[in-house]
Amino acid sequence: MAGNVHARLSAHGAGPDPGRLTDGYAAQHDDHLADGLVAEMDRAGVARAVLMVPDFGLRMDCPLPMAEMARLHHEIRLRHPGRFWVYIGADPRRGPEGLAEFERSLDAYGFDGLKLYPPCGYSPSDRALYPYYEVCAARELPVFVHTGPTARSLDYDPAHPLRIDAAARDFPSVDFVLGHAGLTHVETAGYLAAHRPNVYLDIGGFASTPTLPRWPEHLNRLFRLGVNHKIIFGTDWPLNRLADGLRRSVAEVVEGPTVFAGVGRRDRELLLHENLLRVLAPASRPAAGAGAGAGSGG
Repeated sequence: MAGNVHARLSAHGAGPDPGRLTDGYAAQHDDHLADGLVAEMDRAGVARAVLMVPDFGLRMDCPLPMAEMARLHHEIRLRHPGRFWVYIGADPRRGPEGLAEFERSLDAYGFDGLKLYPPCGYSPSDRALYPYYEVCAARELPVFVHTGPTARSLDYDPAHPLRIDAAARDFPSVDFVLGHAGLTHVETAGYLAAHRPNVYLDIGGFASTPTLPRWPEHLNRLFRLGVNHKIIFGTDWPLNRLADGLRRSVAEVVEGPTVFAGVGRRDRELLLHENLLRVLAPASRPAAGAGAGAGSGG
């Protein structure tokens, strides 16, 4: 991220020191108890959010194993009751022990979904993931799959939305949410959402994606494609901190003149919270009429 920011700024003159950019970016992620996130959610009027816990361990030097990540995210939920759902990560190359660890975390902590990061080097339709999808089908859990650009050290090909098609076909009772698919590969992702009943799009990162400097206009076009019943609001926090924070970006969506221009009230409700609630496991769904305002986080 810091490298891309430096390249963009340097093209217009003397860019800032890359080390300073990296330090600033790391500092924005220093919120291990989610106290800062909850404060931002309160200021932005967001009632509840999804925390994503990807498994990067086979491609990066990660100081904590997934079991410890699961425990810490459970503690975050205990610290902030009623504010978070958690999608816990997995990597199919971890074999039977990885699957067993995934099921242990569901049993111990009651997490709400599976988070996959295919740029780590696998297809989301890899047959090694099918046992995970069987677990998700049995427990009525959604699967969130990263699509589109990522770190330059990872693989872009597995992040194409069409990579999910075989799995979506083979597991029609599992809802697959394509992360960032409302921002990149929109035509392909919209095609999948329109024709696969169990495929949804996420717009996380809309305010911080460098190729969308006029993101309100982009979202307005997206919301006119006729698939608003399949689009889930998300922010990819804390990346949006680089674009003046959660409160400002959410206010531009909800109160600004562009994003919802020509979009009916019913579709707004679907986009901002009802679509997400519909894909969550029944046990995690709040009672009808509970707070409006939910979104997927980073």
